[in-house]
Amino acid sequence: MAGMLYLCATPIGNLKDMTPRVVETLNSVDLIAAEDTRNSRKLLTHFDIHTPMTSYHEYNKVEKAYQLIEKMWQGLNIALITDAGTPAVSDPGEVLVRMCQEAGIAVTSLPGPAACITALTLSGLSTRRFCFEGFLPTEKKDRNIILEELKTESRTIIIYEAPHRLKRTLKELYETLGDRRVTLCRELTKVFETVLPTTLKDAAVLYEEEEPRGEFVLVIEGRSLKEKRQEEIEGWERMSVEEHMEFYESQGMDYKSAMKQVAKDRGVGKREIYDYLNGVSQ
Repeated sequence: MAGMLYLCATPIGNLKDMTPRVVETLNSVDLIAAEDTRNSRKLLTHFDIHTPMTSYHEYNKVEKAYQLIEKMWQGLNIALITDAGTPAVSDPGEVLVRMCQEAGIAVTSLPGPAACITALTLSGLSTRRFCFEGFLPTEKKDRNIILEELKTESRTIIIYEAPHRLKRTLKELYETLGDRRVTLCRELTKVFETVLPTTLKDAAVLYEEEEPRGEFVLVIEGRSLKEKRQEEIEGWERMSVEEHMEFYESQGMDYKSAMKQVAKDRGVGKREIYDYLNGVSQ
């Protein structure tokens, strides 16, 4: 009978956040796959866990996944842990989960700490709708594409950033998104936990003068829906009603449906568009 993969969340700082269920599982599985075995050894020693470990990280994620899946087919149960937080969140574990599913290996997740959710709840910004970007791409072209997409994002945005890239990221966010509210979180759950509600402009200025330390989570205010809608309306209004109608009819939309959509886009009643078009045609 095949074994199973257990995704085990580990503390992001405070060791007391380790759940009893995770401790029990790490003790009972046959093997623990860890992002950094040296780092994880300290954690396992603290909780008196002596289960064998193997490395699973960004640079061996595909090749090693095949090996781990083979072991699970032989009946071994394997736990996956990352350096901190929940495996598979902005983490190579997502590859192992997908490959396990494709191979028919059962996967379960043991809930626990996640820096993105911890920061979101501390941010003071809207938690009803949010998007998680993780680390922005380092390649300039890909990075610019993501930043342009975020420009119109109305949900609260969560981004991870390393200290040596924080200055650049804050500057680019301010230049692209404008001066939005942002909460900067670092050292979450640790002794020197810092939660700083500010603006992108002020944050960029602050870290030009002060050297960033520690890993950061940035929680950024989304674009105002009212502002976003107004910009869309202004964009449509730069077209004539006839051009607007032609835009939808050229995509195969019938006259009545196109007229209804044009009215919706422009924030007016369908009758107003109907009267305008009939007035022009007479």
